[in-house]
Amino acid sequence: MSELPTIIGHPRRWFILSILTLSLVMVVASVSSMNLALPAIQRGLDATASQIVWINASYALMLAAILLPAGALGDRFGRRGALLVGLGIMLTGAVLGATSDSAAQIIAWRCLMGVGAGLVMPATLSILTMVFPANERSRAIAIWAGFAGAGGAIGILAAGVLLEYFWWGSIFFVNIPIAIALFVLTVLFVPSSRDSLRHPMDPLGGVLSAGALAALVFALVQGPEYGWTDPRILGSAVTSVLLGRAWVAAERRSEHPMLDPSLFRIPRFGLGSLGIASAFAVMFGMFFGFAQFMQFVLGYSALDTAIRTLPFAATMIAFSQFGPRLASRIGVRSVIAGGLAVTAVGLLWMSTVTVASGYLHVVGGLSLAAAGMALSFPAATEAIVTSLPQDKAGVASAVNDTTREVGAAVGIALLGSLMSSGYRRSVGDAFDALPPAAAEAARDSVGAALHVAQQAPESVRSSLVITARAGFSEGFSLAMTVGAALLATIAVVVFRWFPKD
Repeated sequence: MSELPTIIGHPRRWFILSILTLSLVMVVASVSSMNLALPAIQRGLDATASQIVWINASYALMLAAILLPAGALGDRFGRRGALLVGLGIMLTGAVLGATSDSAAQIIAWRCLMGVGAGLVMPATLSILTMVFPANERSRAIAIWAGFAGAGGAIGILAAGVLLEYFWWGSIFFVNIPIAIALFVLTVLFVPSSRDSLRHPMDPLGGVLSAGALAALVFALVQGPEYGWTDPRILGSAVTSVLLGRAWVAAERRSEHPMLDPSLFRIPRFGLGSLGIASAFAVMFGMFFGFAQFMQFVLGYSALDTAIRTLPFAATMIAFSQFGPRLASRIGVRSVIAGGLAVTAVGLLWMSTVTVASGYLHVVGGLSLAAAGMALSFPAATEAIVTSLPQDKAGVASAVNDTTREVGAAVGIALLGSLMSSGYRRSVGDAFDALPPAAAEAARDSVGAALHVAQQAPESVRSSLVITARAGFSEGFSLAMTVGAALLATIAVVVFRWFPKD
């Protein structure tokens, strides 16, 4: 089936939507589930703080790097084919990741899974826009966006159950039957579609954009370890800027650019992308810290932590349905800006947590953040995908997904680095009385510090634990404060310059 009934919609469009959303959930859940597994991986493989950040950032980085080329490939060669190839690559990465015996191997296979995810995400949204008629598309996008946000909490819940009864590799294994089932369902029920014009590819644009993003994430992740004035960090930052400028210049000269930079001058397109990127940066950075805070500071098990993310998922799913209705009444601008502002308040709430804070303190901020994201995500997504012609559905969806994943990669790197910097600054020289190797490990991360404390004499064990937990709490508070300030600023920008409906 090569032609889709775009006026009345595909007869199986709602069932197709379920296949697409489940594929999307698998992609998003693969980020958040790893957050919950990081303490177990750190203990089991003696991973450093920077390796812990890279385990998550590598997936998001490769996902972000491949999204735009993947969207163009789907437009040219077929969106169903892109979805199938992506599911196959994720399946392969899951098998290899489950059998890893070092942090470096996990990082490598997470990169591979990120490539697969980069093919899956734009395909799901572009297929959605093709099988639904215009009068139903907003509702379908709202459902898609709601599950995109809820997928983070779903991943944590699934990981919590698995880690309670199995080892950390089980979070890779669980993807295997899911990917196989989605592959079969896609072959049987998802129609094929492609751009009839079939423009040439733009490999130079893909290489330059991927290089710029990689250099930026490297600087953010390694900054706390090497020092922000280290030549390697400054060199990476400069390289990112130069490659970014080269990408813009190359795309402007290209007859068929992968992404025309001038598109971002379209207010709905550019500000919608900005809203998505900033919200996803904060969401994934928040989950990165939340999972560790709950386990290392509050002492919950992986399963208990997972269960306590349910309010986030429930709030995301519930509020995502209100966004389109609210947008029709007060305008898309107000919904995006208002959603970002509510999320900022939630993060500011979470920034006040301390070692003495209980779960109810944390969940209040978590629920507020979820409500704000659920309102802003669908509205921003629709603003992006409706800014381009339908035959560019793959590119539009790829840009939407790219902004999400660029935001996720940068958010994990930035907020993770802030947590690490805040932790190291807080603990200071508190561990200097320990043997040098133990002191260095304790200063590296809260997980390592708690491991050192377990082996320390009973007379100092309690003070080491208190210092480590207080240090991470300080780092978490710093990251949430910066995240809140970022979103509040973006909310003002969107409200000021996003066009009125």
